[in-house]
Amino acid sequence: MDNFEQFDAFQRSREFTRAVADLLNRGTFSRDPGLVAHLRKTLLSIYSNFAEGFGRDGNREFVQFVSITKASVSEVQGQLLYAVDFGYLAEETYKELDLLAKTAIQCLWGLMRYLNNSNNRGKKFALNESMENSMKQRDQAPISGNRGLLNAKRETPNDKR
Repeated sequence: MDNFEQFDAFQRSREFTRAVADLLNRGTFSRDPGLVAHLRKTLLSIYSNFAEGFGRDGNREFVQFVSITKASVSEVQGQLLYAVDFGYLAEETYKELDLLAKTAIQCLWGLMRYLNNSNNRGKKFALNESMENSMKQRDQAPISGNRGLLNAKRETPNDKR
C-alpha cells in the first residue's frame, strides 16, 4: 500500500475517532475540560502513531506503532467509561462507541498479526534485499573469458598519484 489511509485498520480507527470527536464538538463534556483535553490528545495519538509507524517503512516498527495506536483506542474506551460514570455520557452512546472501538481494535490486531507473519520486512529493506540478490546472482553467474580479470586490482583516480 502506498498510503496509511488505505488500511482498513486505520479507517476503522478513524471512524471511532470521528464519532468521539463529534461528541466533544457538541459540548457534551463541557463540565470537564481536563477530560476533553486528554481525550483530544489521545484521539490525535491514534492518527499520529498509525501514520508514523507506516512512515517508518519497516514491518517491525510499524507493528510497534500499530500496537501504540491500539492502546490509544483502548485508552479512549477507558476515558469514555469514566465519562459514563460521571454523567457526561449516556450508557447507550457509550455502547455504540465501544462497538466502534472494538471493531478498530480487532482490525489493528489483524494488521499486527499480518505484519508479524509477513515475509516482506518492509520498504526500507526492499532496496537492501534487492541489492543483496543482485550481488548473489552476480557471484553465482558462470565465469567466462579471462578469469584473471576478476582478481585484477581495479584502478581508481586516487591510485594514479
